[in-house]
Order: sequence, then C-alpha cells, then structure tokens
Amino acid sequence: MTKKLFKICKVIASIFVAWFIIHSLYIVIDGVYDQKKSGDLAVILGSKVNENGTLSKRLEKRLESGIELYRNHRIKRILVSGGLGKEGFYEGDKMREFLLLKGIPDSLIIIDNHGDNTRATVENTLQLRSKLNFNSIIVVSQYFHVTRTKKLFKDQGFENVTSVSPDYFEWRDLYSILREFPAYYLK
Repeated sequence: MTKKLFKICKVIASIFVAWFIIHSLYIVIDGVYDQKKSGDLAVILGSKVNENGTLSKRLEKRLESGIELYRNHRIKRILVSGGLGKEGFYEGDKMREFLLLKGIPDSLIIIDNHGDNTRATVENTLQLRSKLNFNSIIVVSQYFHVTRTKKLFKDQGFENVTSVSPDYFEWRDLYSILREFPAYYLK
C-alpha cells in the first residue's frame, strides 16, 4: 500500500469514527431530553418479558414513564406495542396487565401485539390514527432508541412526535448505542 493510499484510508476511517461519535452523542442527548410537551397518545415500545411472565426491569421502567405522563396530564391514552416473545408472552398483553395494576383505566389502553419491531410499531400506530383521532405522540422507550423511532414516524409523514425515556441505564446500553448507528440509516 502506498503512503498516499494509506493516508486516504486514514482520513476515511477518521471521518467514519467522527461521524459515529457525533451520531451517538446526538441520539443519547436527544434520547434523554424531555421537551415536557403533551401529546394525545403515548406509544410505549415493548421489550423483554421474562420466562415467568414478569416484565424485564427495562420494560417496567418504560411503563412507569408512561404512567407518569398520564398522571401529569401530558397524555390522554396509552398504546402499548410489542410482539410475541420467545418466552411465549405477548408483550402488549403483559404491558396492559401492568398498567391496570397501577390504576390506569382499561378504556385508555390500546394494545398492539403485532409490533414485532420498531417499524411495525410505527406502521401499526399510524394505521390506528383515524380510529383513535390523535394528532400528537410521545414515544416512550430507552434513550438510545427514541431518535430512530421518531425518525420512522416522521418518515411516514407524522411530524408531531416527541419522546420520553426512563431514567434507567444498563451496561448493555453500550451495545445498543452501537447497534442504533447502522439501524438508524438502514431501517
């Protein structure tokens, strides 16, 4: 490899690393920032349900964030979205059970048990728009996930979307931040 080619490769690698760092900082800052806006609907994205049917701590914290939005009169209804996990439970059904136990009225909970991934959740939510009559959404998920989720809503023409994330952090978040970089651009 010639010196000139090596320098070009070094510059390209440096640009890529800088792009990754800036992007990652952006999704972290965007993810933890709560604009304190209100919305018609909270869309709480699913996560792991344990083999014994209990919620993972991460999912529990997402639901607690949604409950706080409701109790602070920032949302009118809650849509819980997730798929059938390998553990044999529909995430949406388990999320609904948790919300009911915490005093959220059943009439305010909408279940999407076919939100198998982020894109499916966005599409399923928007298909319910005329039925539920919402004009604004607050996405509730982990901080590293909300930027891509908001982007997917905006890509579908739904602009009035903000986000809230729980104050819950795990070591696996580092992997998730790495994963979000290609997912943001490819999905």
